[in-house]
Amino acid sequence: MAEKIKVLLVGQGAREHAIAKSLKKSDLELYAFMKAKNPGIARLATAIELAKLNDFQALEAFVKKVQPALAVIGPENPLADGIVDFLHELGVPAIGPKKAAAKIESSKSFTRKLMQKYNIAGLPAYRIFLPDTPLEEISKYVDAVGKVAVKRDGLAGGKGVKLMGEHLKNLEEVIKYCQEVFDKGEAVVIEELLEGEEFSLQCFVAGEQVVPTPIAQDHKRAYEGDKGPNTGGMGSYSAEDHLLPFISAEVVQKALEIVKQTAKAIKQETGEEYIGILYGGFMLTPKGLKLIEFNARFGDPEAMNVLPLLKTPLIDIFMAMIKGDLASIKVEFEKKATVCKYLVPEGYPVAPKKEEPIEINYEQIKEEQVELFYSSVNEIEPGKIITTTSRAIAIVGIAESISEAEKKAEKATSFVNGPLFHRKDVGTEELIQKRVTHLKELNVL
Repeated sequence: MAEKIKVLLVGQGAREHAIAKSLKKSDLELYAFMKAKNPGIARLATAIELAKLNDFQALEAFVKKVQPALAVIGPENPLADGIVDFLHELGVPAIGPKKAAAKIESSKSFTRKLMQKYNIAGLPAYRIFLPDTPLEEISKYVDAVGKVAVKRDGLAGGKGVKLMGEHLKNLEEVIKYCQEVFDKGEAVVIEELLEGEEFSLQCFVAGEQVVPTPIAQDHKRAYEGDKGPNTGGMGSYSAEDHLLPFISAEVVQKALEIVKQTAKAIKQETGEEYIGILYGGFMLTPKGLKLIEFNARFGDPEAMNVLPLLKTPLIDIFMAMIKGDLASIKVEFEKKATVCKYLVPEGYPVAPKKEEPIEINYEQIKEEQVELFYSSVNEIEPGKIITTTSRAIAIVGIAESISEAEKKAEKATSFVNGPLFHRKDVGTEELIQKRVTHLKELNVL
């Protein structure tokens, strides 16, 4: 009898739970390396190891014990820390870029300079300011550009971008935020403030072979009506035609070309083939399609929109990527809509309540046929789940239309009890209409 393939999964969030569920649709052995015990991943895994994700010594010991055929890296921080380079040294191929290529996410300035150097479309007006920059230079630039977006150069868990007019009221606050970043020894990237509507395009990438997944729209703001501070993402939705009501196939094709050009440019710039997920956050604006940022992994929550729809075995796609043979695989998705709603601790993201118990009615979740993904929770003893300071539980409704999927997801949120809240408006017709109206007002549609 053939031995089962062993897969090592790194990470403990809802994105990783979605990857684990998708992988386990095939007959394989899953091993998980996590910072905290995600109960969903733990139930699917043959064995787990709990350690900090940058504890490469613990990782090496686990790898030597398990001897996986491949590793899948979920979150961005270990990629930025060079986990893939380390695994390669141990003889383990990985889904995830090496450190040099992961700079596409871990350094905003790297991305902007790469786009400029290789003449990649979608580049907004920008300038990089280093910690020793005289502050009056920033003032002059902002005066010349007008409203701006100020971005920390490094990783900030989705919370390092501040927009003038929303998070930063005036030039004085822009300067203050830049100074805060400089004090940490980090550069800032200041860009023209774009107006339009965003969407996420996540792609499987092996060198220059790029296969797209259905697009989705994420909701960063904490409260309904797109108000409040930025978060890691409060929910997302995707449509049954794999487009969005305000994003055409032509726009998606342009976005895909940008991803393809970027994958090629990364190889030229770093000498490293990009093997992993490359995810572009795009915005459709009156100035055309713009690239807001790249991520070197699946989105969280957007992974939960696309992975449950995957008809092709995920392990087959990953194995083809590692062999550089992605083009030979037919990657197919169900023609269904999805709505993901995140239940987060009260007070999130500013002062989240932690170590609070969560109760889940699994029978009703099963009856409603919705997907539940555990995010940043901790299972302290069997069946006893508590909150951490981050997002707790993701609920995903899947149906023939966004409207039906939204109703399923919303109903299922009532089956999870604890000091949690969620955005009820994610995926609603009112919110989608607001997006359409916005683009019409900007003369984009």
